[in-house]
This record gives sequence, C-alpha cells and structure tokens, in this order.
Amino acid sequence: MNTLWTDFLSREGAVLEGTALRFDTPDAEVRAAADATVAVPLVHLGLIRSSGEDSAGFLHNLFSNDVNKLGADAVQWNSFNSPKGRMLASFLLWREAGGHLLAVSADIQPALLKKLSMYVLRSKVKLTDGDADTVLVGVSGADASGVLGRAGLPLPAGPMRQAEAGGTRCLQLAAHQFVLAVPVEAAAPCYGALVAAGALRAGTAAWELAMIRAGLPLVTAATQEEFVAQMLNYEVIGGVSFQKGCYPGQEIVARTQYLGKLKKRMYRVHLDTDTAPVPGTDLFTPEFGDQSAGKLVNVVPAPEGGYEALAVMQVSSAAAGEVHVGRPEGPPLAFLDLPYTLP
Repeated sequence: MNTLWTDFLSREGAVLEGTALRFDTPDAEVRAAADATVAVPLVHLGLIRSSGEDSAGFLHNLFSNDVNKLGADAVQWNSFNSPKGRMLASFLLWREAGGHLLAVSADIQPALLKKLSMYVLRSKVKLTDGDADTVLVGVSGADASGVLGRAGLPLPAGPMRQAEAGGTRCLQLAAHQFVLAVPVEAAAPCYGALVAAGALRAGTAAWELAMIRAGLPLVTAATQEEFVAQMLNYEVIGGVSFQKGCYPGQEIVARTQYLGKLKKRMYRVHLDTDTAPVPGTDLFTPEFGDQSAGKLVNVVPAPEGGYEALAVMQVSSAAAGEVHVGRPEGPPLAFLDLPYTLP
C-alpha cells in the first residue's frame, strides 16, 4: 500500500483493517452500494508492473490468456497457475506505455512478484511493485459513467476496454463497473473529483459486492491452488485462451476443457447467517456426507442481511440444491443468478 495514498484516505475518515478499508460499517456500505454509485479505494488489490521490450512475450509464456494479442486499448482477465493447473493468482491485466500492469489480491502480491521474478532470467523485462507510484479506485453503480464524465475522466469504448488521459487510465469491466489506475500524486484530487461528481465514498465491501454480483472471482491467499480456471468460470469471462501455446498448467486446463466433464463450477449464493463465513470455508451436501463438496471463494455482507458469496461446488450438488456451509448441518445456501450463462 502506498502511504501517501493511505494517509490521505485516513484524513478523509477511512479506516484501514489489513488489506480492507471502510468509511462506515461494511453492512451500511453494501446497502448504500446497492442503490447508489460509489467510489472505492481498491486497497485490497496490489499492482505488479512488467516493463521492457520483452514484457508481452514474457507474460504470455506464463499466463493463461493471450497477452501477445492484447490490444492497446484492451483489458483482460488472466491467471497464473501451478504445474498442476491450479490457480495461484487471478488478476486484471492491461497494457501501458512500456509494458503492462497486473492487479492481484494484495495479500498475495509480494509473493507473486517474487515468484514471477524467478522466471525473468535473460528476458528483457523488469518486474516491480506497481503500488509505489499507482493507485486503483473502483467506480460502481448505475451512474458510474456519468460520474466519470462529470469528473473529467476518460471513458472507454465498452467493457474490457481502457482509455487514458493525463496519465490516468480508466478500465471498464462491465456496464456499470470501472477501475481507475491513477498516478499516486494525482490520486487525492481524482478521488475528490469523483465525490464532487456524485459518487459516495465507500469501502472494500461495496466493491466486493459489485464483483460478486458480476460473477468475477478473486483468488486470495485463502484459496490459492484450490481451483482449475474453469471451476471459477474463467473461460466464460474470457480469462483463458485455448489457442495459445504452453504455459504452466496448460495441459490440465486444456484437458479439462476438451477431454473431461467439469465436475465443479462457481455459483453465486446467499447465506442466511449472522456469523461471517470466510473464503476457503468448506461446503457440504448429503451426497458427499462428511467430504467437502466445494469452497467459498469470495464473501461479503448482503444488503438485505446475511451474506452473498461466490462458491465453487460439485455441479451435481448445485443441481440437487441442498448445500451447507462449514459443516454437514451448517447454514444452507440459496442460489442466486449470475449475469452470464454457464456452459
């Protein structure tokens, strides 16, 4: 985390709790985010910068998506996998002058930066901590594009595209969700402009609710090496290329796609419980008894009470409809719609 940025946020009334941030209680913020447009400092994400003439080829050889074909104004979901095809990180990736930026979960950013650096060898590429000079702000809500326009910020041509002006990049994820990559020295006035343009200050929970409702998962330390890309619907949201060459775990990911029937998928669910579950919590069904049938991926308080989550589980368990959290007799899940259709 950049201290210049976090010091400003503290003066604005934000409370930092680990890699999360809030201006109010998480419950209050998700209720506000359900009806309003919010501006969220994305301190739960960390940045890795890849620069140099070999940046595209270097990343292309390591990641699940086609970095070589990433357009100058494009944004892509991507992942870094173990040799066994299990996701070590999920992230947003985009081009910038001289290279690329990756936005990953902040709790795995230092270790991922170190691990990726081991692959550099003779490549003409340099990997650095992007948090040193760039911060991320999320804008989410029905009036998100209006807020950005009134704040004088660039608007992309559509989802998974980016636009740049004055050193600030605006990445559009979906119809009403945007990420701003802002030079740290411009972050405070940029955030002030968003609030002046009609956005409400909000914390991490508000953004996580938007991502869960968009069906966009984030691999954190609690869920590393738990999922093959397709279990997180990564091929559905465009995070996997099946036309590119080899990368770590590629054989498993391809085999899952072409040779086997996928046994687990990610679903959006609601949990009616007063006790906050955490990512990585096991799920249980009558079909599997005391054996885990899946895990929670991301969890956030729901505006109407309880919790909303993204959860990976056996497809057969989802079809049966009876799934419990934490233990076989734990709180039951209720299934909610995703904004896309599963294969």
